[in-house]
This record gives sequence, structure tokens and C-alpha cells, in this order.
Amino acid sequence: MGNSSSSQKISAQDRYILPPSKPILHPQLLPQLPNISPSVHASQNYMHYHSCRYIKANHSTPPSPKPSHRAILDLKIQRDKLHQYQKRITTLTDRETQIARECLARNDRSRALLALRRKKYQQSLLAKTDAQLDQLERLTGSVEFALVQKDVLFGLSQGTKVLQTIHREMGGLEGVEKLMGESEEARAYQEEVSRMLGGQMSNQDEDEVEDELEAMEQAMEQAISGPVSLPDVPTSALPEEAEQEKQEKAKQRAKARARARAAVPMEA
Repeated sequence: MGNSSSSQKISAQDRYILPPSKPILHPQLLPQLPNISPSVHASQNYMHYHSCRYIKANHSTPPSPKPSHRAILDLKIQRDKLHQYQKRITTLTDRETQIARECLARNDRSRALLALRRKKYQQSLLAKTDAQLDQLERLTGSVEFALVQKDVLFGLSQGTKVLQTIHREMGGLEGVEKLMGESEEARAYQEEVSRMLGGQMSNQDEDEVEDELEAMEQAMEQAISGPVSLPDVPTSALPEEAEQEKQEKAKQRAKARARARAAVPMEA
């Protein structure tokens, strides 16, 4: 009885709209929505039914991209980001060099060294990431990509982490200006940066920063005192002594850095 009464309520229009080959729910069994007639429900089902048939017949699902193609796309995205960071970080490193000179001018060697260390860290991040992307790009172009796929994917994940670190270094000039600040907040920031750099920079990077600082000091001294007369060229070269002196200086610097790092927890 209930079915016969329900079928009487279906209009001729509804019966015309419903596809005979694909039965659907009875219009009166569909959710009751305000101001929507069973004819609208039937029309929606009809359109959905035929749209699915059209897509299946004329628009097959595109094949999934090959892993090598996906890796190449990820590489391109990372390299584009890296190039953007390279352009933006120049503003920061130029200001850090200027801050180092300003600190040396007021005999504040420790802050000058900190500014140059941070600049070196930022530059090394970009250089290492660029070199890593070059290597990954060569691997993705290899015919044996399947053998190195795991290494490439791991390298891409590491590259993403490094790019996130570089992005944090793009904090703007406000953080750079704190490197020469005298307030309590600025000093806390300087100590935090120094501790972070102590665990990230290699001894070679630290030595290069020291060399840059010494060259900057000599240039400033010459600018103040004026040109100096150069000594006569020695008749015999002493490369061994120069190398020994360089190695001894590197050892002294390494010891000084070790003492400074060991003193940080005691100060805290």
C-alpha cells in the first residue's frame, strides 16, 4: 500500500527524467530539504549519472607522474626558492659587514666578530644548499634513477629543512641591528646567536671569519695612519715558516673557541 501511494505522487516529469538503465533512490526517500521538490532531486541524480558516464568515456584519469619527474619538479621549486633567498640575503650580509666595521671603529671586536660569523654562516648555508641541489639534479638525470631514488628523496627532504632554516635567517634587518645593541634584550639575542653559530660552523669557517676580521682591522689601521712603506722583497722565500705560522695561529684560535664554548654553560 505504501509503495502504491508513493508511486502515485511521482509526476510524469519525474519518471521522464530518471534514467531507466540506472535506478536511483525513490525521490521521497531522499533527504527532505526545504523548498526543494523531488523533481530537483531527480534532476541532480540524472546530471550526476550522465556526467560520470561522460567523464569515464571521454576523460580518462591521467597517469601518475614518474618519480624522476616529481623529483625534478621538487628540485626546481627548491632552486627557485634558493635563488630568491640569495637575492634577499645580500641586503643582510652587506649590513652585517658594515656593522663589523662600526664595531671595530669603537674597539668592540667581539661584536664585530659575531656579525662576521653570522654573515659567514648565512653565506655557507646558501652555498652548501646550491651545491647539494646541483648534485641531486645530476642524479635525477641519471638513467639509473631507480637505484638512487631513495638518496634523491632524502636529499630533497634535507634540502627542504635547510631552506626552512634559511627562511628563518631572512628575519629582516631588525635582527641584524641587534648585533650591535647594548640593551639587555640585544645582549641576550647576541648570546643566543653566538651559541647557535658555535654548533653550526666548522673550524675552517671560523678561521676564515678570523682572517676576514684581521684583514678588516689592518685596512682600518692603514686608513687611519695613512700609507706605510713596504719592506724590501725578501731574497729567499719562506713558505714553510709561513705555513707553520698559519697552522699555529689556527691552533690558537681553536683553543680560544673551545675555551669560549666551555665558558658559556658556566655563565648561564
